[in-house]
Amino acid sequence: MFSASTMDRSLRNVLVVSFGFLLLFTAYGGLQSLQSSLYSEEGLGVTALSTLYGGMLLSSMFLPPLLIERLGCKGTIILSMCGYVAFSVGNFFASWYTLIPTSILLGLGAAPLWSAQSTYLTIMGNTHAKKAGKHGKDIVNQYFGIFFLIFQSSGVWGNLISSLVFGQTPSQGSGVLAVLMIAAFLKPIRDVQRESEGEKKSPPFWSTLLSTFKLYRDKRLCLLILLPLYSGLQQGFLSSEYTRSYVTCALGIQFVGYVMICFSATNALCSVLYGKVSQYTGRVVLYVLGTVTHLSCMIALLLWRPGADQLAVFFVFSGLWGMADAVWQTQNNALYGVLFEKSKEAAFANYRLWEALGYVIAFGYSTFLCVRVKLYILLGVLSLTMVAYGLVECVESKNPIRPPAAGQANQAEDAEIQTKM
Repeated sequence: MFSASTMDRSLRNVLVVSFGFLLLFTAYGGLQSLQSSLYSEEGLGVTALSTLYGGMLLSSMFLPPLLIERLGCKGTIILSMCGYVAFSVGNFFASWYTLIPTSILLGLGAAPLWSAQSTYLTIMGNTHAKKAGKHGKDIVNQYFGIFFLIFQSSGVWGNLISSLVFGQTPSQGSGVLAVLMIAAFLKPIRDVQRESEGEKKSPPFWSTLLSTFKLYRDKRLCLLILLPLYSGLQQGFLSSEYTRSYVTCALGIQFVGYVMICFSATNALCSVLYGKVSQYTGRVVLYVLGTVTHLSCMIALLLWRPGADQLAVFFVFSGLWGMADAVWQTQNNALYGVLFEKSKEAAFANYRLWEALGYVIAFGYSTFLCVRVKLYILLGVLSLTMVAYGLVECVESKNPIRPPAAGQANQAEDAEIQTKM
């Protein structure tokens, strides 16, 4: 029988993950936004970001399923967070010899970190939904909405610190606190769906290592790879091109943090809103909203001639960009979790792989292409992305999923959340 205590336990774990990421990215978020502007000499900042996402691209291919299988979601999160702490420390002694190695370390840990986080929230959401007799996608959406509300606020605090005390970065002590919080308060879980299917032993090493690529047998995944690719491209454009070519050039670097605060605040508020309303509107409506908003922003940026006397416009663009980005963050993660529930680790590894590739492409052509060309690329990729996504929705509409009756899930499903000894 479903009880309020079960819901409280699930929500508690979601909040622990969320606040752990908040602490971690309060230190990292401000650093990322300022990389291309603060370390512009000889392209150190852009190179560091490209190296970071190159490392993430490499680790996405193999590490997430392997680490999650061997260490569990909790162990993977803790280990991966240490790479972020190292990167924060490296920025206090910024040089080619500190930023590049720590960028590689962070990149290798980023894909497992985010894959473990997404897997954890998906398991929690589906478990809660089965016990409550609700659609798994609705609860998963709500949990991702809560997560991104808290997580995106890290951009507010991190950029606020960087802006008020320019040249200073948030202390790496908050990253250490994040590691300690996860270690002390997050409950380990294991997906007993595998047990109910009779999988008692861990799969072979090579099978786990290559599981990311085996999932491409699913045509839906092949169609959906453009979603994370575009997500990486558009985030890379905002954090690198918009902050440098628009904000820094017209207003000065001292305004970068404030503009990014507007982006993060709007993103956070819209994330929790989308997580709630998606059960009434469906995800298609939200994807349409995000698409129209980004298309409008891109066309306006092509026509706009920025000037120092147009201060408010810079914040309008970052706010609208955050409103659309909240769609990609909450809905993309929930979509992958719902469609590939039985292969969550491999699915989220693929998601991070293509998102990292989007970042690498964005930062890679940052110094070679003009802003106008980059906007045309975004317009083209977004258009193709929505066509491919529409095809997946057409396929899924022929196979509607009914919510299970409350209390009728089997014992293995009801015992989903267990401590790992």
